[in-house]
Amino acid sequence: MPSSLRRQLALLRRSGGFRLLFLAGLGSGLGTWMATIALTADITARTESPWWVSLLFLVTFLPAIVVGLVTGPLIDRLSRKRLIVNADLVRFGVFAALPFVHSAAGIIVLAAITGFANSLFRPAVLAGVPNLVEPDDLAQGTSLLQASDWAATAIGPVLGGLIISAASVNTVYWINAATFLFSAALIARIPARLLQSEQAITRGHWRDLADGLAAFRHSVVLKTALVAFSFAMFAAGLNNVAEIFLAEHALHRGAFGYGLLWTASGIGLVVGSLLSGSLLERRELRVAYPLAFVPWGVGLLAAGVSPSIWLAALAMVVAGFGNGLAFPLTVVIVQRSTADHMRGRVFTVIISVHNAVLGVGMLAAGAFTAGVGPRWTYLIAAASLAGASLAAFALLRGARTPAVVADEQAA
Repeated sequence: MPSSLRRQLALLRRSGGFRLLFLAGLGSGLGTWMATIALTADITARTESPWWVSLLFLVTFLPAIVVGLVTGPLIDRLSRKRLIVNADLVRFGVFAALPFVHSAAGIIVLAAITGFANSLFRPAVLAGVPNLVEPDDLAQGTSLLQASDWAATAIGPVLGGLIISAASVNTVYWINAATFLFSAALIARIPARLLQSEQAITRGHWRDLADGLAAFRHSVVLKTALVAFSFAMFAAGLNNVAEIFLAEHALHRGAFGYGLLWTASGIGLVVGSLLSGSLLERRELRVAYPLAFVPWGVGLLAAGVSPSIWLAALAMVVAGFGNGLAFPLTVVIVQRSTADHMRGRVFTVIISVHNAVLGVGMLAAGAFTAGVGPRWTYLIAAASLAGASLAAFALLRGARTPAVVADEQAA
């Protein structure tokens, strides 16, 4: 057993709060990725339009922009535990209601509500992780949490496709609703103090928000995470929308092919996430971070030119591996570079910017997929990831490590 995996399993055994968070994320993540396939298939069946698919993904991620720009400081001032549990309960209500919705517009509205709940849930969880684990375990703990999400990505889509084929999209919606109740019940057992060591004292809402923005001006590594991963998020927006059309129209394998590509990505994401903690421990950030984007871009390039669904799936394993490396490294950069009373704001800012770029990529994907086809859309996404690697390399030259920045901010 690899040493990194042994350390991650040991962390699960000795930290009860972290174990509960891990199980909650795994359960709700599995249902969410099943529902992603169901929502996409539902909208596609009703409209047969890449523009509607773009809109679906857009409303899922766009609310995070509003949260980061307007309500981000609340992540540091309010109870993170309460925010996480309430977000789960809202998402339970949405998916319990979806079986009774019979229009594409209604699905879009409920997906947007889920997006708002997600935009509170995610930064609260990421900001709380450094309080659940010891500093030396942070990289491994973050990579394990992300690996659990990507494991759900690997298993959920193909399960969702099978359940849709055997039953209906409504069955998937009901299952996902149950997973959010499961998650809320587990999070409710974690003491609030283990998710938040201190609540920020407000200097006024807009000054609090300005403090979160200022962190990026004063830290090269935070700026690198903001800029470089923005290129990657644009690529992800292109890929997410074009994928179903690559599977169905270019490779002619229908919903099965779409689920297979998602599952292949998930396999790569799990492996990459499990290794990301060790990568950051063994190599300098200025080396590890730029290189993480390379397999992601190579995989999308290969998938875009693949002649069969099986070769495309293999390519997406490579792409997922790169994504699995890059995303946890980005999270750890933020966690190590900010104090607890600022961490929620910094996460909401970076998530807001990245989701804004993701939205631009999804809108562009509708135009590219309709205009030049899904294959060329994949090639454009690969070029954007090359830009991410170059940006990270250029910005990190001579940069201090995140640990040094954190020490300076805490002083």
